[in-house]
This record gives sequence, structure tokens and C-alpha cells, in this order.
Amino acid sequence: MNSQFLREKFLDFFKSKGHKIIPSDSLVPKDDPTVLFTPAGMNQFKSQFLAKKPTLKRVATCQKCLRTDDLEKVGKTPWHHTFFEMLGNFSFGDYFKEEAIEWAWEFLTEVLKIDKNKLWVSVYIEDEESYRIWKEIIKADPVKIVKLDDKHNFWPAEVKLKGPDGPCGPCSEVFFDRGKNFGCGRDSCQPGCRCDRFVEVWNLVFTQFNRLSDGTLEPLPKKNIDTGMGLERLASVIQNCDTNFETDLFRPIVEEIISKLDRDIQKFKEDIYAISDHIRAISFAIADGVIPSNEERGYVVRKLIRKSILHLKRTGIEKAFLYRLVPVVAEIMGSSYPEIKQRRENISEIILREEKNYFSILKTSKIIFREKFKDFLRGEVDEIKAGRIAFQIYDTYGIPFELTQNFAMENNFKISKEEFENQLELQRLRSQQLSKIEKKVFVSSEELNLKPTKFLGYQLFETKAKILEVIKRDNFYEVILDKTVFYPESGGQIGDTGLIKKGKSIFEVLDTQKSNGIIIHKGNFKTGILKKNDTVSAQVNISRRLAIARNHTATHILQAVLRKVLGKHVQQHGSYVGENYLRFDFSHFKPLSFDEVRRIEDLVNEHIMNNEPVVKKEITFAKAKKLGALAFFEEKYGKKVRVVFIGDYSKELCGGTHLDFTSEIGIFKITSFSSVAQGIKRIEAITGKSTYKKLIEYEGLIKEIANLLNSNPENILVQLKKKIQDLKELRNRLDNLQFEYIKASLDEIFNSAENIDGIKLIFKIFKDISLKIIRDITDLIKQKGLPTISLLITILDEKAFMVIGISDDLVSSKGLDASVMIKEIAGVIRGSGGGRKDFAQGSGTDIDKLNLTYLKLKELLKR
Repeated sequence: MNSQFLREKFLDFFKSKGHKIIPSDSLVPKDDPTVLFTPAGMNQFKSQFLAKKPTLKRVATCQKCLRTDDLEKVGKTPWHHTFFEMLGNFSFGDYFKEEAIEWAWEFLTEVLKIDKNKLWVSVYIEDEESYRIWKEIIKADPVKIVKLDDKHNFWPAEVKLKGPDGPCGPCSEVFFDRGKNFGCGRDSCQPGCRCDRFVEVWNLVFTQFNRLSDGTLEPLPKKNIDTGMGLERLASVIQNCDTNFETDLFRPIVEEIISKLDRDIQKFKEDIYAISDHIRAISFAIADGVIPSNEERGYVVRKLIRKSILHLKRTGIEKAFLYRLVPVVAEIMGSSYPEIKQRRENISEIILREEKNYFSILKTSKIIFREKFKDFLRGEVDEIKAGRIAFQIYDTYGIPFELTQNFAMENNFKISKEEFENQLELQRLRSQQLSKIEKKVFVSSEELNLKPTKFLGYQLFETKAKILEVIKRDNFYEVILDKTVFYPESGGQIGDTGLIKKGKSIFEVLDTQKSNGIIIHKGNFKTGILKKNDTVSAQVNISRRLAIARNHTATHILQAVLRKVLGKHVQQHGSYVGENYLRFDFSHFKPLSFDEVRRIEDLVNEHIMNNEPVVKKEITFAKAKKLGALAFFEEKYGKKVRVVFIGDYSKELCGGTHLDFTSEIGIFKITSFSSVAQGIKRIEAITGKSTYKKLIEYEGLIKEIANLLNSNPENILVQLKKKIQDLKELRNRLDNLQFEYIKASLDEIFNSAENIDGIKLIFKIFKDISLKIIRDITDLIKQKGLPTISLLITILDEKAFMVIGISDDLVSSKGLDASVMIKEIAGVIRGSGGGRKDFAQGSGTDIDKLNLTYLKLKELLKR
């Protein structure tokens, strides 16, 4: 049985048991600040676990997951992964232990035909009910029913003593016995042993308690089922493989790596397995919109790429190669996850850029070492501190410890490997915390026993409604209605404002939010008071709503135009749709040229002037995907979705408010374009009245400039060019005069120079002298042919620019290096620099410490 067959069999089985089949959620969890990535199948159902009246009863999924808490074990063990698929069935107050256990056993033994004699189970030591079900109903061999403690068979592990607060309960696990040959060999070996004999296949969690802050476990009024079975482990059992890496989920990746090696693969099997794991995690994370960076999710992806490169280097592959594995991943996983195939080229390009960047860092590692270990190069001895620095270098740049240690040995200082590993372990624990649930098992909003609010804002700006709740906060109120016309912040669009009125009582809505389907109106009372069960009039600020709609419709047109001008690889990576402007972040790997921006702006305005209809339809998600409607990766969609069609060129899943025709946008004007991260560009733009105001502002500015130039607006460009040319000529004349003046006083500068061991030290600070002049003066000093070191500084616009020149004889005989010295000297004034051994320049901002730069120069010379 291949893995695709196993996915289908699992979902079909639970569909036959009355479960609703839910698609995998994104790896980037929405509205869940407790985790960076989706770590388990239950994650997307947190609101169902919390709800007093769940909207779902029983569901099943195959969820893509990503965890990094066992990163250092990946490749070294048969079972550990970063990315994996979790098969799970869930019950929200519906069935409980007996059905969950019976169906698990039925699926494994009757559907998959696994030999019952090879299956063991574990139960929580105090869970007599589960033990009875396994023994009396399933008729499992009592010898193969193992009772284990809180650490092994309670979720979360050791929750009674350590927390977190919230839903918890015992669990029962199903194990596959691989036989004595795979284990420790002891006759007493059983599930719970640390050897590899027993493979945990399925974990059935019975959330029947709520842990309180004092550690008490109170029974939940509605008990839930949360199960998880790793597809990779199941495949290894069914396909009779010794490790997950030998299954059809990994084998093609492993074989592709091996095909490029010309050495003994057994020696590098752990590296090969780690690479084959990491490329799956990297590919799926990028497909779900995570771009490598130095923060949060992006940091995890960058780290996985860099670890993979180091594994590849150990196998002998010394050039970019990881990106070439993406098509292999797409071929294996594409039928279940079409987004991998659709974005294959885009994912490969992102990885290739990261690979090239990392190889560049490795090549320049000595520069990084000199900067980070500068105190040790001066003679400092502190192995513990050096170990911490080595970890920082590894953590920030991905440079391996071995490379850092080699540098230390070459420069006669020691690094504590033990401290490096201590820091690595601390980071692993931090990562573990990010992969787990914080403080409470679930983060929920106000626990209100209310039905979802009915939203009427697509058709109306005003409606009569009934107040369900009025909640007082510290400095504002929240009003909840049975129905509303106020759009809650969602999908990048800000929430509506307006008024809720009854007679003379007026509540001003300053923001609108949504939580678990309940729309919350936030604000304060202008007059009077409103209370529960009052019938009120809810009125949206219409002019503000229309301004937001202009920007939202324009955003859709913009995305379509970007994909036409720049390419189909363009994918949304975030947006802001407000009253005054719009912002759109998207994937693109080259800087935007002025001509491209102008063409984008022209095409958007062309669509606006064509007065194209903006049609909104509610259709099934499957039909929307078939039509090719674009969906934002961070959004979560139900069975029915709202699609916004503009002309024949734009189809997007969107719940926001829009216009009816494009001409209502007015004029679209791009106000800025920039890069916000590697491979992510940003465009900000304005529409409607905002554009009109900006044009009036520009017109006034042009007239003011024309008045200053004694010109008319039509001729200001000619006049400006002339003025700039005049200034350049004056600057050149002034530079020449200043250069000649300093040149004439060169002998005086030499005579006043300090002499240290036969070396002339020239130090001079100038003000408003161009950098070119001090470079030219440095060259004149060197031409004197005397053993000289010069440090010349000029202050321009509250910033210091410096040049170091060293005579050739000192470079050759004394081994002095200006490019090294400039870094330390510029560092005194919070700056940096670089250059050649005989000539270097730098800059810094702390001009109050300029005199200390000369002291640093003398210190370096003595050293």
C-alpha cells in the first residue's frame, strides 16, 4: 500500500463512520498566537473544543504539521521529523472512548490487515475504563495491554504537576512490535522502553478533564476525542520498512541525493535522511507563504535550509543543490497537496537564493570571526564567553562550530564546546516551547454562549437589531448584536465604524472585531446608555465604508495586474485595506523598476476607466478552486465561499466589502514601492478622494517650487537642472580651493605628527570637507615615501567619514592592515568600514567620540 492509498483509506473509513472530512489547514495557523507552525491535527479545531455548542460533531483530517523541538534527532532516528502528516479523527462532545478504541482497532486490523499479534496498546495507569474496553470488548491479550504513568499516557504530559491549565485527559496508544531483533533484547521489553522495538502508531487522547490553576482536574461537561497517527510511521509499518526514510514518502528524495554522491553512502546516511526530511518542511512552509528571514517562522525555514546545506557539504556536495530536490517533493506530494506543484518553480527559486546567500556567508566567515572575536585577538581569555559567541555566530549566520573552532585554533585561543552545546540546548528548549501550547491549552476570547452574529453589511448600511450583550472593559465597551451591518476586521480589511442608537442613547462604534463567529462592536457611549435586549438602529459610517471598498476592490485589480506584468509567481503575502490607503505585499525576487511601476499603475487605471462589473457570488470551495480563484494562504475557508469576480481577469476568494463597478474607485495612484523582506515586495497606493487630495497637494508643491525658482510650473525641471549644475560647479571650485589649501599645509601637518618607534602618526579632523579631498590628501601623504600611518576624518551632515592610509613599507615589513584597523577604529564611533591593506575608509555616527579614534589607532599600533 502506498502512502496516497493510506491517506484515502483512512479518510474513507471515518467518512463511513459519519465523520465530516476536513481539508488540511495551512502550516501557518490563523488566529493562534500560541504556536509558530501547526503542530498537530487538533490545532484547527481549538474553537470546537472550547465551544459550549460546537458546530461540528465528528471530523477526520490528514493534517500537514511542522515541529522543531526534536530537530537535532532528525536523521539520527528512524522516526523523528520536522514536517509530517497527522491522520486524525475527532469528536466534540459526541462519541467517546469505546467508539474511538473500537474504530482504531477495526481500521488497523480489518482495513489495513495488520497482524493483531504484532499490536500492543498502552493505557493510563488510572484509566480503568480504557483498560476494560481493550480487554473485554476488543479482546486484546492482557499481556499486551501496558499501564503507563503521566509522562507517557496523559495529555499534555505531566499536566497534573506542571500544567498547562485547560482541557486534558488520559490517552491510549497503539504500538507495532517490530520484534526482538530491533530492540534492547530484554525479555521485559514493552511499550515505554526507550529502544526501537515498539513503534508508536496511533495516539488516542480522551480530553475529559479541565485542569484548574490549583492543579485540580474537574470533569468536562462534554468529553472530546483527539487522535493522531503519523502517516510516515504508518507507511513504514505497512511497507515493512526499517525506517520512515525507506518509505515511498522519502525514497525518491533519498535516491536523488545518493545519485549525486561518489562516496560511501552508509557513512553519510544520517545526513541524507536529515536533508530528505528538511526539504519537505522547507518546501511546504514556503508553499504556505513563509519566506526565509531572521524572524519567527522565516527564521525556522532559513535555519532548516542552512542545516541542510551543511549536511550536503559533509556528503561532498559543495554547491547549491537543495533547490533541485523541490521537483522530487512536488512529484511525491503533489496529488494530495497541489499547491506544491503549482508553486514548484517559485519555491525552488527562493531556496536557490538562500543557498547562494549562505555559501557567500561561509566564504566570508573570517571577516565575521575577526569582528566577533576581536577581544580574543587582542589576548582575552574566556572559553565560556567564546562558546557563547560561537553559538551566536551559528544561530545568526549558520556557521558551524567546527569552522569557528578552526579559526580559534589558528589564532591561539580556545572555545568551550560544552558552553556552545549548553546554548544549543537552551535554544532547543525555547523552540520546544514555541512548538507547544502556552499557559493555557487553548487561547479563547470572551466565553459567551451566543450564536454567530448574522452579517447584513453586504446589502445594507443600516439595520434594526437586538442587543445580546453589553460588556464593560477598562476604557471602552463592547456591544454584541443578533445581526449587524458592521464589517469586522478580517482578511486585511479594517473594521467598520459608525453608531448604534436608541432614542437619545448613542453608542459610537470605533472598531469592529470578530471572535468565533461573534461580531463585537467596540467603542464608547456618546450619550445615554444601552442595555441587553434593547432594540437599536445600527448605522455604518457610509463614506468611510465606501473609501475602504474603493481600496479593497483596487487591491484585487492590483494583484491581477501584478501577475500579468511580473508573472504568475506573484502571490499575496499580506495586505492592509484601510480608509486612507491600501498596502499589498507580494512575492517577487527582483527590484521593481520605475517602468514596471508605471505600467502597473497605468493598467490598474485602465481597468478602472473600463467601468467593469464587480460581481460577488457564494459558491462551493471546490468549484472556486476549479475556476482558478486566488486564495490567500493565511485565510481559512469553509465549504461555501464568497468569490469576487472583476471582469474576466480577477477571481478571488474574499469576504470583504467591495464596489459594484470599477469606475467607482476613481483614480489609483501608487505612493511607494519597496522591499520588506527577501523575495517580498510592498506597494502602497491611494484611491478616490485620497488621490484627489494628493494631486492637489502635489499641485501646490509644484507652484511653490516654481515661485522659488522665479519660473512657471512648465519650466521648473529645466530651471532645477540648471541650478543643480551651478551648484556642482561651485562645489568643484570650492573642493579645488580646499584641496590646494590643505596641500600647502602638508609640511606643517607632517611636522606636527606624533612619532612612535620611527613611524609618523598623522591625525586630522576636518569639517565640511568632501570625502574625495581626504582620499586625495591620503594619497599625497603616502607619496612622501616615509613610514607613515594617517587617519583623516571629515564631518558631513552630522556623520563622520574617515580614511586610513599606511605607507607600503609598513604594510610589507610590519604586516599592518588598514582594512582590519578601520573596522575597530570606526567601531569607536558606532560605524564600520573596509578596504585594502594600505588604504581603507569607513564612517560612523557618534561624532562626540572622534578624538577617541586616535587613541584606538595608537593602541592598535602598539599591539
